[in-house]
Order: sequence, then structure tokens, then C-alpha cells
Amino acid sequence: MAFMNRTNTQLSGLLLTLCGWVLSCVTTYVPLWKNLNLDLNELEIWTMGLWQVCVVQDEGGIQCKDYDSFLALPSELRISRILMFLANGLGALGLLFLSLGLDCLKFGEGKQELKKRLLFLGGIFSWASGLTTLAPVSWVAYITVQEFWDETIPEIVPRWEFGEALFMGWFGGFFLICGGTLLICTACSTDIQQPSSVHYKPTDIQDHCLNLEPKYPDLKI
Repeated sequence: MAFMNRTNTQLSGLLLTLCGWVLSCVTTYVPLWKNLNLDLNELEIWTMGLWQVCVVQDEGGIQCKDYDSFLALPSELRISRILMFLANGLGALGLLFLSLGLDCLKFGEGKQELKKRLLFLGGIFSWASGLTTLAPVSWVAYITVQEFWDETIPEIVPRWEFGEALFMGWFGGFFLICGGTLLICTACSTDIQQPSSVHYKPTDIQDHCLNLEPKYPDLKI
């Protein structure tokens, strides 16, 4: 029963880590970090990502344009690119290590100490990937809120708002941290074996009493 609970916890951590890593990768490449609705033309919605800016028209057409220069980007977008790449790499390494450290996998069977270390390392990488995902997403959200409520900008100027990618990044980072926590807990837990109770058969008791007969001749069996 304890083995099944441990295995189920590991599989839950693996599923959370995988979902979080997929969301982190999607967040990196979709141009939905910021949205902009123009009052002059309500049929168009502008969206911004780490790689390009897109215009979504009401008819369903989408036109995207890549950024001309990396150095011309705002600082939050430049650093977010680097951090999201780092998060994707750390998440991939975490999935690799924790997959090798699962108890249900026959790899390294008989080497429980090695599997625990791989599982612990996978949880650490998952934790690092989650934090590295949350950092740029939260930073861009903070800059967006500051610009939205900036009183120095005239009210006639349109303001950028949160895009769907920010919420995907938050959920992805949260899943990665939760999955890493479960994996670290299972790697640090020790299997406590209850001492097995000794059962005596009636024949064993009788043989023991017979062995006592020479020393105690008056003992009747």
C-alpha cells in the first residue's frame, strides 16, 4: 500500500510537471502577452508577444510582424526571452531526470539511492523552471499595470492590457512548482517497514517443550 501511494504521488508530480512545462513552452512563443483594443477601430485587436506583434481583424484574418531588432525591444521583453528559454530548458531536464527516477520504471532497478537522487534532482529542476517562468510573466504584468495607470500618458492614448499568455505562464509556473514539490517530498521520504510479527505453530511449541523434558523430568506434556 505504501508503495502504491508513493508511486501515485510520483505520477501526479510527473503529470503536473509535464503540464506546467507545456504551458511554459506555449507561453514563450504565442504573441498573446499583451492586448490592445483601439477605440477608433474596434474591428482590430493588437496583440504583442516576445517575438512579434499581430493584428487580429474581426473577419478572422491575422497579420503578424516580427521585431526588427532584439536590442530595440523594451528591457522586460528582452530579459523575458532569456528567462523563458532558460525555463524551458530547465523543465526539459527536470522531466528527463524525474522520469529516470520513478519507482515504476525498471531503469536502475535495485539502485534505490540513485533513483532517489535522480528524482530529487528532477524536482529541483522543476522548481527552478517554475520560478523562472513566473518571474518574466509577473514582471511584464507589473510593467503593464504601471503603464495602464500612468497619469502622465494622455487618456486618448490606448493602453495595453493583460493577454492570455500571462495567465498561461502563471498556471504553468504554479504547476511546475507543485510538481517539483511532490517529487522532492517523495525523494526525501523514507520507507518505514513495520516489524513483522512472529507466529508460532502448535508443533513448534510442542517441540520446544520436548526439548525441556531432559532437564525437567517432572514436566508433563
